[in-house]
Amino acid sequence: MLKQYKKWQRNKRVKKIKEGDGHRIKPFRFWQLFTRTIFHIHLNDQEGVRRKYSVSVEFFDEKEQAKLYIDDRHTATSDVPASFPVPDGYIELDMTMYGLKRMHYVSGEAEQMLEPDRRSAEGLRKRFHWKFPMISKWIGWIAVFTLLVSLVLGIPQIIEVITYMDFIREHVATFTSPIQLPQSLNITLLILSAIAALERALTLKNHWLIDMETNSFEDF
Repeated sequence: MLKQYKKWQRNKRVKKIKEGDGHRIKPFRFWQLFTRTIFHIHLNDQEGVRRKYSVSVEFFDEKEQAKLYIDDRHTATSDVPASFPVPDGYIELDMTMYGLKRMHYVSGEAEQMLEPDRRSAEGLRKRFHWKFPMISKWIGWIAVFTLLVSLVLGIPQIIEVITYMDFIREHVATFTSPIQLPQSLNITLLILSAIAALERALTLKNHWLIDMETNSFEDF
């Protein structure tokens, strides 16, 4: 059942793909650090020729589109979430409010993450992990802890606000959160959660519970 649903999702995304115009991919610039990303993977085509497949995403693009390049030439464009057919599989990607949560090559049951451009924010974060693996792990654990604390403290307060809305209060009993934080602490927690969510996005880590606040809940 799950496989059929994923297949239906994938077919739906493939239908959104538009043919590219053949322009060359623009190189990544340092000022695009938090506005754009590029990922790469090398695959053999049907003739056995090794080719470079690149996906470029602009985070603040109102259309929320991803562009596929083969050997640096624009081949296809798709709305995000996207599934690009490539040799023996698909390149699948999706986003959260803070960046990417998925950029993988899927072939059968196997999948692997594409390689981030070394100059992109994701590429710099990966190089930091290589150089300082223990510090990198601690940063990841702190990000998870921060998001979980934000969920535990924030959800009761959100439920309280919802149940006090007029059209909700008419049908259900109001709820008073047992957790009441001062506004300054809520703002601090919001800022720390945003930083933690950005860290998770830079490493393409995403869990339905841990990253609940960062997901858009759109159909992937």
